[in-house]
Amino acid sequence: MPEADEVDEEEEMPLSLRLSIADTLTLGNATCGFMAVYFTTTGILIPHLTGSQESGMARHSAATAVILMLCAAVFDLFDGLVARKLRSSPMGAELDNLSDLISFGLAPAYFVLVYGMVADDAHQRVAALGAIVVLLAVVLRLARFSCVTVKDGVFQGMPSPFGALTVVSIVLLELPFVATLLAIVGTAWLMVSRVEYPKPRGRLAGAMLSWIVLSMGLLAAWAFDAPSGQLLLQTGCALQLVMGAVIPLFATARRVNNFRDNRREARATQLP
Repeated sequence: MPEADEVDEEEEMPLSLRLSIADTLTLGNATCGFMAVYFTTTGILIPHLTGSQESGMARHSAATAVILMLCAAVFDLFDGLVARKLRSSPMGAELDNLSDLISFGLAPAYFVLVYGMVADDAHQRVAALGAIVVLLAVVLRLARFSCVTVKDGVFQGMPSPFGALTVVSIVLLELPFVATLLAIVGTAWLMVSRVEYPKPRGRLAGAMLSWIVLSMGLLAAWAFDAPSGQLLLQTGCALQLVMGAVIPLFATARRVNNFRDNRREARATQLP
């Protein structure tokens, strides 16, 4: 019977082709990244190319694109937690890397590229080089993450979701073009560096989720032209940059203190 054959085929489906709950969240991550590119194109780039003067639409679309990247970061945060609590399919790690490449590589790089085309003081070709640097940094980071084993509880280099949000924060700050480009390149360097960043677990995961929700609120206030919305957004973007710079300083200080403590213990054991 045909129906019986179909049932047998489903039962014999290899585990590598079955999606888990964590994999579904990962696919949500990829979807958000793609939609961020869509809103950046239809709401910012196309109105600029067609000479539209509807700046409000561009503001709404920019906020929507960044909120979608934030949603992708939420999916990325929870798919790891769900995978540890429940189960993950054998292709979960590959799906995660591919989704991160879309949401935290392509989407922010495209955001930088469009910024270079629509901003008054920007240089399109130089901005395109900055966008390529961001994309390649994420590609190299994800490839290294799959090959290199680091100690538990830390990332080597700025995590790609944090890096993507830092890049778009730099753009939204509307700094002079040279300062914007240097900050973007610096963020890309941090992503491929050996600087250690703590993994978002426990209280840190809760703090990160709270920060993402707060950022969404700031973007919504800016998009709908709320009182002091511009100031609130710039404050949030500045805090994102400060965290990106301060976290590795704390990590470096902790490594130096651990090294000193180990040396003291070693000297104490050598004394008679």
